[in-house]
Amino acid sequence: MQNTSRRAVLILVGASLVFAATASAQHEHASTDPAVLGNVDFPTSCAPSLQPDFNRAVALLHSFWYKKSEETFSAIAQADPSCSMAEWGIAMTHYRQLWDPPTPSDLQAGAAAVEKAKAAGAKTQRERDYIAAIEIFYKESDKRPHAARALDFEKSMQQVYERNPQDHEAAIFYALSVRANAPIGDKTYANQKKASAILEKLFVEYPDHPGLAHYIIHCDDYPTLAPLALDAARRYAKIAPDAPHALHMPSHIFTRLGLWQESIDSNLASAAAARKNGLIGDELHALDYLVYAYLQTGQDRAARDILKTLPKPQPTESAYYTALYATAVIPARIAVERHRWSDAAALTLPADVFPGGRYSSTEADLYFARALGAARANNAAAARTHLQQMDALHDRLEQNHDKYSTELVDIQRATVQAWIAFSEGKKEEALRQMRAAADREEATEKLPVTPGAVVPARELLGEMLLAAKQPVSALEAFEASLQLTPERFNSLYGAAQAAQLAGDRAKASADYAKLLANCPKPTADLPELREARLFLTQK
Repeated sequence: MQNTSRRAVLILVGASLVFAATASAQHEHASTDPAVLGNVDFPTSCAPSLQPDFNRAVALLHSFWYKKSEETFSAIAQADPSCSMAEWGIAMTHYRQLWDPPTPSDLQAGAAAVEKAKAAGAKTQRERDYIAAIEIFYKESDKRPHAARALDFEKSMQQVYERNPQDHEAAIFYALSVRANAPIGDKTYANQKKASAILEKLFVEYPDHPGLAHYIIHCDDYPTLAPLALDAARRYAKIAPDAPHALHMPSHIFTRLGLWQESIDSNLASAAAARKNGLIGDELHALDYLVYAYLQTGQDRAARDILKTLPKPQPTESAYYTALYATAVIPARIAVERHRWSDAAALTLPADVFPGGRYSSTEADLYFARALGAARANNAAAARTHLQQMDALHDRLEQNHDKYSTELVDIQRATVQAWIAFSEGKKEEALRQMRAAADREEATEKLPVTPGAVVPARELLGEMLLAAKQPVSALEAFEASLQLTPERFNSLYGAAQAAQLAGDRAKASADYAKLLANCPKPTADLPELREARLFLTQK
């Protein structure tokens, strides 16, 4: 970043050394953290000397640095006990809207902060509105479901937004609540588009605001919308270069578009920053996206090196769910992407890491990889044994009322059953089951916790069709998969192979060339790349 733009980003957010040097004794609490987090202006009735710190705390909140944001809000509350908005901020850090629902301890801490905010007595109607909005989320959390309270919060934030048309922070937090409440199965993306319309308009006016860039990315983190967020993705890390999540978040769009080197660069920086700040969940999240990108570019050695040094998830992490998910899925990706079926079938969960309960869904992809590996290795008996473990997991998720994860595991079970049938020579039945599984998977959406499925079901359908000696249909399946997951290594190779077998040399050449272009520096002698080079050298 150029020095001039870097100075602009520091406005109101990075703590000022000049301010620290000239502050009176009562102001000595002010932060001297020079972190560059973006430009936030959230005026309050708190002590004027605390305004830079408050802006910084909100900037941290917008980049999902929840622990540090809470610490900053807490320091403000201690310095000015009458600052009710500091307690509002603490309550907001315990409602991580785009992550998993708050834990019981989060709900307790958030509700306590709301009560302190009310006791402190907000000095303006605007501030009372903000506090009332977050209060309604925590109210009766033991009686009312999370989804209902989240919708109440959205409605309350809409009122704050409408009552304060000049308050761009109200607009941003309202847009976030709209995005967070988007129905998971709505393929019209109505909520996402509604939120994005608010954010995009403000982004023109406030180009250095971290929340605007961040939430635009989340609104457009879908195959058909991803190109709309490419500008925000390429700007966010420059806006808040010291926030680990801001360094990672652009890779959501890079992954959607198959921009692998940009994703690699993004997640290398994010993982390093998260490690430096002791954010294990953020580090593991970045590493999952990094492994995914490495595997699409043939950098297998780099992917396997990551597997050797994964940090252990900690229950105290804000991103605990994310950390557990990455811990299970990374080894599954490495085995499945390279079709090392015996390795996949032998995968095990690390001991004393996965607590089950509300976190049971984080185990699903490893169970799936194990069962799929056995089925693809033509070991139907072992596949059925692993399938029984998936059945048990499915039942636990159903008991936890986790409808989304239950459906995903059900799709994975159907996929394994299809490959078991195929291994037993029941090809037509297997293809019918695999097509149905692919259709069901494409009716769902991935969560931000993952760069994508361990393996897309449509890609697996293409591989099954190739094995069934139906290259024309296989090519259709691979091309359909590439529409949703562009530039994937195995889909490109499968499409090239299918085109070659179908006699479409031009198509095969194009896909082989694209595969090689995506793998300029492979760290493994992959047979797919050898085959691509050989084909392209033949006349």
